[in-house]
Parts: sequence; structure tokens; C-alpha cells
Amino acid sequence: MVFKDVCIEAVVNVLPDEIVTSEMIEERLSPVYNRLKLPYGRLELFSGIKERRFCKPGTVPSDIAAQAGLKALKKAAISKEDIGCLVNSSVCRDFLEPATASVVHEKVGLSEKTMIFDVSNACLGFMNAMMVVANMIERRVIGAALVVAGENGRPLVESTVKFLLEDKSLTRKSIKNSFASLTIGSGAAAAVLVHSSISKTEHYLLGGGYLVESKYNNLCQGDLVGRDSGDIDPDKLLMNTDSEALLNAGCSLAKRTWESTKELLKIENDDVKRFFCHQVGNAHRNLLFKTLEIDVDKDMSTFSYLGNMGSVSLPATLSIGEEEGLMKKNDLVALLGIGSGINCMMLGVRW
Repeated sequence: MVFKDVCIEAVVNVLPDEIVTSEMIEERLSPVYNRLKLPYGRLELFSGIKERRFCKPGTVPSDIAAQAGLKALKKAAISKEDIGCLVNSSVCRDFLEPATASVVHEKVGLSEKTMIFDVSNACLGFMNAMMVVANMIERRVIGAALVVAGENGRPLVESTVKFLLEDKSLTRKSIKNSFASLTIGSGAAAAVLVHSSISKTEHYLLGGGYLVESKYNNLCQGDLVGRDSGDIDPDKLLMNTDSEALLNAGCSLAKRTWESTKELLKIENDDVKRFFCHQVGNAHRNLLFKTLEIDVDKDMSTFSYLGNMGSVSLPATLSIGEEEGLMKKNDLVALLGIGSGINCMMLGVRW
């Protein structure tokens, strides 16, 4: 995928006010920790995540996605009438049907001519959505598009805590596959992409590479409890993650994806001024940069205080990096995305 006429006109983040520390979660899990003789501080040590944000109870993904969408449109100074396509790209959705994009469309107040749909692909959804609309813009099917994602991590963390407190069969080994669920945070991101002919920022999306290794789709799976038996508990969402295997398989795929991306865009590691990655934790960050042989000092990291926000993590971190003035005009920026499945997409942006 190579683009010549697509620009990222605006990218924004919306973060909830409530801060939940890893220490607070471990305090709630003290009966389990004490029974299994687990050391306190393990969650932060395991992930590097000190805290994450939670949405207010009752918040649905479209609420925060729409907030981000409105913020992005204001920043881009783009008329709602000019948005040819809206894509909602989060893991979390308001419901199975209709598309959450339809709720975001109403809340943002977009035109009846705006095409809308959801794209869901674990933590890679936002980047996938960017590619879909970028192709439409490059071909002049539309002139501008809005991509949004709102992730509400509270239900998963609450369900995981409840499950861990109730399951008396847990062992020090079996509990490991639940720890990744406790690192999840909440937040939203949105981006406005436009044709270069109407861009004021001229942040060119150059394109990039994509690879998938679907034989690893079992390494991280989340669903409502009872799906297999048919006795579904709508209030209990759980995720089972083999963190170590997912880490190693993901970084292996990332190496091949990065090599193909560099070849496609005709760039080298030293050309990139700043990297923005999907935010998982310390182990992922360290192994990824070591595997790709890139300078970790060029990384922009937010996981320590925002946790893993799913599809929102990478675009929100890019937005925060812009707010902090990390990119200068014409800097080459790389977006490195990895999602369970396993999917990997890496993009270049000429800022």
C-alpha cells in the first residue's frame, strides 16, 4: 500500500478522568494474592503499567468515540457535510447490531450522505480503518473521512476481578492468562483524513506493509462467558491471553512486516525520527525495539499511565506526541501496530 495524495488532517485523543492504579486492583484481589502467595506489585512489575483510565459506569463506546470525532472535526476545521465516510474501529461496541458507527454518526451529526460502518480487528482496528478510507480518498471516491474508536475497559477489568475472586481452583500458573486483562484502560481517539488538495497540515500518509499469521488466533481470545454452552452471561466478559507466546509470535511477525514496509517505502531505520507503537507494556516495548533493531529512545510511550487501550492506544499516543511537540515539519514518523489474530500493520507518515 502506497499513497501519494492522502493526509492526516487531525488526530486527537479523549481520556476519562477516573484513574485506577495497579495497586488499587491488587488491593481488591488481596484474597487471591494471599491464598496463592503472590507478591504485591506483581501487576505493575509484569507490565510496567502503573495506572489506567476508566470511563464512568454506564458509558458506552459511542459516547467517547463521538466526543473524539467532534474534537477531530473541530481541529481539522472540516465541515460535517464534507465527511464522505465514517468508520468506527474499536473492539468495544454498543451492541452487536446495528453498527456502532450509526450511533456515532447520530451523536456527531454527520450528513445522511456519509457512508458509515464498523471495522473491528482487535488492537489493529483503527489502523485498518485508516487504510480503508485512505484507499477511498486516494481514488477520489471521497474527499475526507473520519475514523473513530472508543474503548471502555472497565467491564473487562471488573469481570476479570470478579472471576478471579470467585474461582477457587486458580493456581499460580493458571492465573497468568488473566493478568493481561487487568492492564486494559479506557479512552478514545479520532482522525480526520483528507485528500492532499484540501489539506492544510500536509501530514502525508505514505502507506506501509501488512502481514498476518492467523495460526496464532488462539493466543488472545475474549468473549462473553457461556458462549460455548449457550448459557451466556451478558454481564461477564473475560479474555484469556498467553502473554509470553503472543509477545514472541507478535514480535517475530513485526520484524518481517517492518522489513517489507521499509522496502515498500524505500526507508531505513535511521530515517525515522519518531516511532508510535501499540501500547502493551514494558516487555513488548523492549523486545519489539530489540527485534526491529531500532533506537528505543525514538519511542513515544504512554502505557505506564494509560494502560492498554486496545485500538485507541496507538492513535491516542500519536495525538499526545503531537501535543507535546515531538514531531517537526517533514519528520518521518512510523506507526507500528500489532493486534491479536495475529495481525501486523506498519505505516509511514511524512509529518
